[in-house]
This record gives sequence, structure tokens and C-alpha cells, in this order.
Amino acid sequence: MSLLSDLFSSSENPRSLGARFRNRRRKDFENLFFSNFSKSEPIHILDVGGTGMFWEGSVLLSLPNLCITTLNLQSIPSDHPKIISVTGDATGMPEFADGSFDLVFSNSVIEHLYTFENQQKMAKEVMRVGKKYFVQTPNRHFPVEAHYALPYAQYWPKGILLDILTKTKLSRMQKWDPAYAQQYLDEIRLMDEKEMKSLFPGASIYREKTLGMVKSITAHNLQC
Repeated sequence: MSLLSDLFSSSENPRSLGARFRNRRRKDFENLFFSNFSKSEPIHILDVGGTGMFWEGSVLLSLPNLCITTLNLQSIPSDHPKIISVTGDATGMPEFADGSFDLVFSNSVIEHLYTFENQQKMAKEVMRVGKKYFVQTPNRHFPVEAHYALPYAQYWPKGILLDILTKTKLSRMQKWDPAYAQQYLDEIRLMDEKEMKSLFPGASIYREKTLGMVKSITAHNLQC
């Protein structure tokens, strides 16, 4: 049971399926990254909604002139000397001037902003403060909803989904805390490729596939 619990737990668990997908995505990002930046030049990355844990094991941390700033509503400190933690809001970053960062990176964050209006605000800020960007989100139409690990849960009535989350162990083999489950139901707004293209005009789209189906969508302006 422990093996199954680990497998279907959140991506914060390094033994989970989510963590495996995340690590594969990071490697694909690194390949794009090195097609745009040299290993010796100074590079400042803003990770919107990220943590130092995501970058553990990344070859980027070995670069001599790299600095990563993670931005969250609440500070999530990192012990790594190349990672700085700051507090801020993805939908409005007035503390940063236009083009402050060589790259803005964001992994599975933009779908947590409640409304399409907030997603538009984040996209505009990402493109304003970053010279380059790489913004990923789960694909709304993938058969398994990424946050609950349930088939087609994105289409279920929220009241029914709340009962499933809090009264059964069908989601990630555990009963969710009611307040935590409701928070997720309120904040998550999944998107499809058409909406991502509308948020990031002219962006290239990287499609992360599993079993031939698009699991997640990334809008970026990195050269392939």
C-alpha cells in the first residue's frame, strides 16, 4: 500500500508519478535553455510559484553565474546559495522592472489563479519582466485530472467532486481535508492549448505527451 500511496501522491513526493513527469519536463526545459544561453554568461531566472526543491539535481545550478529567484505568496526559503526566495503575486509584480530577468519560468502555477482574468494578468507580467519565458500548465483535456489523479474529474460537478475527495480515498488513496479540498476546487482553472496561445501570442507550444496524449502544455519563446 505504501508503494501505491507514494506513486499516486503529489509531485512533492520524489517517488510519485508526478515527480517523474516533473523531472522529465525539467530535462526537456534544460535542453531548450542551453540552446539559448551559454554556460558562462550571467543568467537571472525568475521562477514564479516555484521552490528550490524543483531545481535539486538540475544541471543549471552548476553554472557559475546563475541566480534563481523564486516568487511565492509566502516565502519558501532555500539553502542553496544560487536560489533566492521572495514574496510576491504572480498577477502583479511591480517590484520588477521591464526585462529584469533573462528568463521567467513557471511550472503548474497559472492554473491556480481562480479566473481567466488573473491568468491574463500573470501572462502579461511574465512577458513584461522576462526577456524569455517558459510557462507550463496541465492540459485541460487530458483524461486524468492532474491535481486529483481522477479520470475526467475536471468535468465533474464540484459538489460531487468535493464529496469524492473528502469522503472516499479514490483521490491519491486518501481522504482530503474539507477546507483543503474546497480551496483546490475554488482556485483551479485548467486551460487548453487555444487559451494558452491567446495568453502568450506568438509563443511556441511544447506538448508533453504520455501514451500519445498531451498531458501538459508549455508556452515559451525559447529557440528550438
